[in-house]
Amino acid sequence: MSETPSRKRVAYDSAQFIKSAAKLSQCPVDSGAEVAFAGRSNAGKSSAINALTRQKKLARTSKTPGRTQLINFFGLNVEGRKLVDLPGYGFAKVPLAVKLDWQKHLDDYLRNRKCLKGLVLLMDIRHPMTEFDQMMTDWCDKTGLPLLILLTKADKLKLGPAKNTLLSIKKTLSKHQSLVGIELFSSMKPTGVEAVYRYLDLWLGAEDIDAPEDMPDIAPDNH
Repeated sequence: MSETPSRKRVAYDSAQFIKSAAKLSQCPVDSGAEVAFAGRSNAGKSSAINALTRQKKLARTSKTPGRTQLINFFGLNVEGRKLVDLPGYGFAKVPLAVKLDWQKHLDDYLRNRKCLKGLVLLMDIRHPMTEFDQMMTDWCDKTGLPLLILLTKADKLKLGPAKNTLLSIKKTLSKHQSLVGIELFSSMKPTGVEAVYRYLDLWLGAEDIDAPEDMPDIAPDNH
């Protein structure tokens, strides 16, 4: 009896840009598994993606909030596995009509993208749970899309205040069933990178990975 070959492990430093899309119909073929990253402008989303992939310029960083207004897809070394950089939110100088159009296409992607297995929501630890953050956490809770929250720029606070913020948000979101974890994160240290890998490995179907002790079972096709 022949043994079943094990699946290839995901190497996050293998990430390569595939394409950008303004709307769902322009996205790559809806197959495999992908994890999306979302965050309000200046939450450190691009820096986090760069830290996780060990590439300085994979996701564009900019001092101009909301410059990147497209859905960006990055392919990994395992076929069909992708990381997705969602547009920054909070375009202060963009007309309301553009904001509403962006929200429509974001909702369409999150609601109808079948290969989407989880959402990583990044919040600046000094300014957590903004209106956008509340909207995204509520959306995930209603749809059942697994959600991981990263409290970014954790290096900006001392450990005590950082942990207090973490505990406060855990209490606020204690009834959100879609929430699988909240982690302190810093792309500068780096802090939290290994913890994020464990969640990504589970969502993307990597083999032989142990989940964090406080991480509930993930139902990858429940949305």
